[in-house]
This record gives sequence, structure tokens and C-alpha cells, in this order.
Amino acid sequence: MTLSTSPASGHVDVQALANRSIIDGDDKDRQIGRAKLWACFPSLLLELAKQAIDMAAQTLHLLSTPARSPSLPTISSAKPAIFPLPSLRCPRHRPLSLRASAATSYLPDLGLVPSHGGPASIDVDAITEAELRENGFRSTRRAKLVCTIGPATCSADQIEALAVGGMNVARVNMCYGTREWHRQVIRKIRRLNEEKGFAVAVMVDTEGSEIHMGDLDGAASVKAEDGEIWTFSVRAFDAPLPERTITVNYDGFAEDVSVGDELLVDGGMVRFEVIEKIGPDVKCRCNDPGLLLPRASLTFRRNGRLVQERNAMLPTISSKDWLDIDSAISEGVDFIAVSFVKSADVINHLKSYIAARCHDNEIAVIAKIESFDSLKNLEEIISASDGTMIARGDMGSQIPLEEVPSAQQKIVKLCRQLNKPVIVASQLLESMIEYPTPTRAEVADVSEAVKQRADALMLSGESAMGQYPDKALTVLRSVSLRIERWWREEKRREGIDLPDISSSFCDKVSENISNNLGVDALFLFTRNGEMASLLSRCRPDCPVFAFTPSASVRRRLNLQWGLIPFRLSFSYDMENNLSRTFSLLKARGLIQPGDLIIALSDTLQTIQVMNVP
Repeated sequence: MTLSTSPASGHVDVQALANRSIIDGDDKDRQIGRAKLWACFPSLLLELAKQAIDMAAQTLHLLSTPARSPSLPTISSAKPAIFPLPSLRCPRHRPLSLRASAATSYLPDLGLVPSHGGPASIDVDAITEAELRENGFRSTRRAKLVCTIGPATCSADQIEALAVGGMNVARVNMCYGTREWHRQVIRKIRRLNEEKGFAVAVMVDTEGSEIHMGDLDGAASVKAEDGEIWTFSVRAFDAPLPERTITVNYDGFAEDVSVGDELLVDGGMVRFEVIEKIGPDVKCRCNDPGLLLPRASLTFRRNGRLVQERNAMLPTISSKDWLDIDSAISEGVDFIAVSFVKSADVINHLKSYIAARCHDNEIAVIAKIESFDSLKNLEEIISASDGTMIARGDMGSQIPLEEVPSAQQKIVKLCRQLNKPVIVASQLLESMIEYPTPTRAEVADVSEAVKQRADALMLSGESAMGQYPDKALTVLRSVSLRIERWWREEKRREGIDLPDISSSFCDKVSENISNNLGVDALFLFTRNGEMASLLSRCRPDCPVFAFTPSASVRRRLNLQWGLIPFRLSFSYDMENNLSRTFSLLKARGLIQPGDLIIALSDTLQTIQVMNVP
């Protein structure tokens, strides 16, 4: 095994970073960024050396130091110089290539095609392709968009319209509809991906053991007016429901509530006051009118405090949830979101179950943070999960409303630190369920989530049952793009501290490949997406092109900030991979000769800096 810095291929070395034209908008920040990249290479060499020694401990042979090429920078611990910026673009030189390579007999089975094999094609959806061609690398949207599929958007044409509008992940809410209906929706999404080249991931969201209303006799919604008296009952009705009667799924409901309690529907979208209890029936007066939706959640407060009592004893995953999970596994979904997670044990138990049922174990588990118990055990839940959803609607019914913004910021920050994708959900554009334009406060709410640099934003009722699902998605996309552009124009910097989460090659390299490098894009060849996730965590200024041979990895990466996933088979030969990738992307007009990139591989453990030939 050898560790080398080789100029053998043929593009530009790292000094190309210092020789970029000032016509391209170079300024002091970018000079400093290039100096940072220059400075990081000694540490990368040391890390690669450690990796090489560890991997070849049984057959280690120290090789003599090769003669230093005059085209390579001197590797030293001294402070790097900031190179002067000429007014013309630099000529192409040979790249600086850092690699830990081994003899073929020591290579593990990486699941890669041989250097001469693999289809000469690359999978990229038409929308990403058009966006890159029109706006260029740096103007691509970094925040991902999740849309809930419901009655308003369940046809194949409607799902395609959402994908065209920028939907990265389709959420299927198991609270509504039949299992067969959900199965058909999932298959429509899969068919869209196969026929149109999209990489829309599928997320199944379990119902959980929350207290919720019944189906409203099939009605899409019912309006509760101020002062009306409604009956909430645990009885099972054979005939149509009596007027202003709502069934409740929790048998202990009438026992747990007390006269004077405040009943919140769907996190407070409609509010009632308990005025009388008659056996299994609870009479309530509507104090805050609004729309009642089928199977909306119910919580109740006493003297301003959340009443948990027996509800706290309900299992996180109900018997119905397990059947829904079995169906999701059989359909090969990408994510399963667990509602009302109380502890990490629930996440670990579900992961073990998926591993036993799913041979490839490629379904990620998303923890929904929406209860008081979730917030108490926040760090352990996030650490155990594969991602987190901040369900602000139900959270706002369990903690004081004024605490929701700070809780959201805390969760987003913690997810970044622990390298878990985070989705900001619930009521982002709630008014667009009924109206074609959002309120200005909703736009400000969306922009705040983008400024916090959450991985994804989610539409719930807006896309599931709203009258303007396409317009709601357009608003979410346009606000995200504008705030991200503002962030770059203002040269905003984050004050977040990202601690080391491992000592691996991927983590060490990702730490050093940070913002302001002055490159156009990062090219990453990855098998399992590990390094792509770490690069996303750093929120680089340039987009990350993540190339993977796995369709399921490609879809899962579609949830993470700043990643543009492609499906591409690649080989052990990095030079062949780059040559083939450049040819395929140039043929589609996605890159241009002279574009400056950093190419990495977590599988082959290589780093190269070069211009596109």
C-alpha cells in the first residue's frame, strides 16, 4: 500500500484556486477561502497516512519519499501565502491528487463496476437538469421540499406536477385513507421515477397512539362556529353521526377530561371548552371557530397546563402502526416517520424490526418531535434516528406557543451537530389551504426556517387537501431560493459549532472542505452516502454533486441540504470515473470547460482539485 501525492493525471493543481480570475468575482473572502483549502492539505495528508498505516498494518512497507514535483506546493506547517490574483484565467495544470490506494487483493468488495464496465448513462431528473442549465451551480436550491400527498394531489398527473414544481420527498400520512389507497399512491410515485427519471423519495408517516377524532362521516371538513355546542363521544355509531357529534378513538377520553378543560383540535386550530360530561359523551362549547378535519389530533389543557394522564401510557407505535409499517416495508419506501416519539428505545426497536424484515436495511427512520416527552429526551432521540421532523402543530399544543420558535431553533442546531437531516413541518403556509396567496407572516416563517438552514421544509394540508397545492409549492420554492441567494449576497457566516462526530476519513475531509473555497462544485462518488451527508452538514457555498450507483441511496440523499444526487455506476479507477462523468454532464450542458471542482470519493478515499477539461 502506498500513500502518494501524484501529478500523474492532467488538469490543474491546488494553486489553480489561487489563480482564478478576478473577473469571476474574486474578493478577499475567496482569497482567504483558497488559503484555507491550501492549509488543509497537510492535515489531510497526515490523516490519509494514518489511514494507510492502519489498513496495511500487517504488510506495511515504508517507501522512500518521492522527489517533489515543481508543480506541487510545498507541504509544511508554515502559514500559507495568499497568492496574487492575475486578471486572466489560469492555464490548466495537473491536479493535486491525494489518495490512499491499495493493491487489488486488499480491496474490499465495494459493490462497484470494473473500470471498463458500467452503463454509459447518468440518471438525473429533468427539473434538476433544467435548473442547473438555466441558473448555474451556485443558484441551485439547497433546501429540500417535502409534500404530503392527499385527496387534492393523489392522481398521477398531480404527483408529477408536484415533482416538476420541486418536490423532493412525497409524504404519505397514514392517519388518512386506507392502506390500499396509500399503496397505490406509492406505486404511482415509483412509476413516475422510473418513467420520467425523477428521484422523489417516499416517506410513510405513522399515525401514532395519539388521541384523535373520527372520520366525520366521510366529509372532507366541517366548520365549527363560535358558541356552538358539540358532542365528543367514545361510542361507536352504526347509523350516520348525530348532528354536531364527533367520535374519539381513546376509550378513556370521557374519564380523563374535566368540566372547564380546554380542548384543542389539531394543535389549537379550533378550541372548545368542556361544559358537561354525560357517560361516554363530553359536551363542549366552541370558543375559537375553524375547520374540523377528519382524524385531527385532540389535546386538552387544565389551568393552562397539558393534561397527559392515561394518554402518556399509550404505546408510541400502535397495532395499526405495525400493520402500516409492514405495508411500507413491502412497498420499499425510503423513510418511515414515527409519531409522538417518547424515547430512543422506540427508534432502536423499530430499526431492529426493519433490519429483520428488510434484507437491505435501506429504510431510514425519522423521529417526529412533537410532544413534551420528545423535548425531554431530545438528544438521545435525534442520535438514535436517521433524521428528525419538527411537527410544530402538535408541539404547540403541548408546550406554550411562545416557546415553539426557540424549540425549533434548538432542534435544527442539534440535528446539524449530530449530522441528522431535519425537516421543519406544520402550518408553514396554512392559509393557502383556502387562499391562493400566503400571509406575509407565513412567508417570514418560511424564510426563518431557511435562514436556520434546515434540510427540508414540508407542506401538510396545503398540498394534501388544499385548493392551491401547486401554488403553495411554488411559494415555498421561490422563498427558499430568494433567501438562499440573499445569504450568499450578504456573505453571511454561521456561528454554529460542528463538533467531530468520528475519526474517519470522511469526517476529517468534510471538516476541511468548508465554505469559501472558490470552487464551482464538489463532485462526490459515494456508495452509501456517508460522506455526502457529512458534506451537507457543513453547508458548503457550492452545491454537492453526489454520484451513487444505488437508486435507494440517491432517493434518500434527496432529503439533505445542498445535495444534488445522480445515479451513476463507477469503478475503482478515479480517473476513468471523472472522465466519464465529465463527458456525460457536458453532453447534457450541465457543466462547462473550465469549471473548477473538487472531486472526492469516500469509497476510494481520493481528493482531486481540477478544472473541467
